[in-house]
Amino acid sequence: MKNREELKKEIRALLKERDAIMIAHNYQRDEIQEIADLTGDSLALSQAAAESPSKVIVFCGVHFMAESAAILSPHKTVILPRLDAGCPMAEMITPEDLIKEKAKRPGVPVVAYVNTSAAVKALSDICCTSANAVKVVDSVESEKVYMIPDKNLSHYVSLSSKKKMEWWHGFCPTHERLKPEEVIKAKEKNPDAVFVCHPECNPEVVKLADHVCSTSGMYKYAKASSAKTIIVGTEMGILYKLKKENPDKNFIIPSNSLICPNMKLTTLEDVAESLREMKNIVRVSEDIREKAKLSLDRMLKVPRDF
Repeated sequence: MKNREELKKEIRALLKERDAIMIAHNYQRDEIQEIADLTGDSLALSQAAAESPSKVIVFCGVHFMAESAAILSPHKTVILPRLDAGCPMAEMITPEDLIKEKAKRPGVPVVAYVNTSAAVKALSDICCTSANAVKVVDSVESEKVYMIPDKNLSHYVSLSSKKKMEWWHGFCPTHERLKPEEVIKAKEKNPDAVFVCHPECNPEVVKLADHVCSTSGMYKYAKASSAKTIIVGTEMGILYKLKKENPDKNFIIPSNSLICPNMKLTTLEDVAESLREMKNIVRVSEDIREKAKLSLDRMLKVPRDF
C-alpha cells in the first residue's frame, strides 16, 4: 500500500499520462482538494472542465455532478472515482415523481436545482444553482413556479421572489442536521463572530444568518468581511480553502454533524485506481443529455451579477 505522498505523485503522473483534469467539490477531503487542478461548486467545475482541453475529467464529487460534466462534455470521458458516491437530496426525487407533479400543475414551469439527476433535469424547464436560484426563478415567464427538490432552498427563494411558488419536499440531510440552538450556542461563545450559512439549511437556521450564500459565495464573503471570526453553516470540507485563503481569520463549524458521508467517500487510492484502470466512467444517454442540457443552457442565459 502506497503512502499518501506516493499516491499524490502517482495521481499527478497519471493525470498527465491520461490527458486528464482532476476537479474536486468544496466538500471533498482535504488531501483530494490539495492535488486537484480545480476546486469549487459543482456546476462551475463542470463548466471549467468543459472548457479545458483535457480529454478526461476526473470528478471528485457525487454522481449528479459527474452527470453534469458528462452533459456539458459529451465527447470527453468522465470518471467518478467512487460510483457509490450519491447525493441523498438528488435521490429524493425520481423522474416518475416529477412526471406526477407536472401532471398536477399543467403549464407550470419546473425549476430544478442542479442537485438532481440528469433524467430529472431533462424533464425540467430550467436549472438553477444555490447562487442564482432567485434570479432564475424571477426570470421564468410565469406567475407560478414549481421548484425541485430542496424545500429549504425553495423556501429561501420564496422570501425574495414575487412568483407564486410550490416545491418538492426534499432536503440535504447534512445541512438539515444543523440546529438553531447549535448556532445560538456558537454565537454566544463568539460574540464578535458573524454567521454565514448555505440556503440548504433549515429556515430557522437561515433566520440567524448574517449572510446566506453558496459555497463559492462563502469564499468571497470571508475575504471581504472585516470579521476575524466566522461561524460557517455548511459542510466542513469548506474549511480547507477558507483557512488557506484567510490565514488571519478563525472559522468555526457550529456542529460536528456538518459532514457529508458521500462527499468523504472518495480517497486518493480511489482516484489513483480509477485512473490506472480508466474505470468508473459516467455516461448520460444522448436523448436525456440533450434535454438536460437545454435546462442548463436556459439557466446560463439568465443575467449574472453575483
